[in-house]
Amino acid sequence: MKTPKLNLTIAEKASLKKAGILINQLKDYAADEICEILQITQHRAKQIAALIEFQAISSIGPKFAQDLVDMGIYALAQLKDKNGADLLNEHELLIGAHTDPCVEDQFRLVVHHANNPGNHKQWWHFTAERKAYRLQHGYPANRPQKKWTELEQYN
Repeated sequence: MKTPKLNLTIAEKASLKKAGILINQLKDYAADEICEILQITQHRAKQIAALIEFQAISSIGPKFAQDLVDMGIYALAQLKDKNGADLLNEHELLIGAHTDPCVEDQFRLVVHHANNPGNHKQWWHFTAERKAYRLQHGYPANRPQKKWTELEQYN
């Protein structure tokens, strides 16, 4: 498994070092254990555990993992009955902009992975499926007009 990229605070890094645990070993701990090890809130530990779980999926990076957490998704199990297109629509409304099409492919990938653990598909394996779906269904009328590249954090 690749080492997850976590935006740990200086205090969290110090607690990890004091415990003699490497970042890539955190995958072996439950959120309540991470809470104790890092001396953080249960909510923060839940976020870290989610970031680790999501980044364990091939071709899912730290930014998309954080997007899932920002949507209130903390475990793959929450995605089993979801739809990648609906998740994209929800995400775009949340951020107030429409995103790159490959983001929908990533949503489709994590839903697929939640239902098929251990598979080796990458996000681009869902591009044709997304294109066919959008050709037939389009995007919702309330889709934000602003592009993600116009958001403040990208300027």
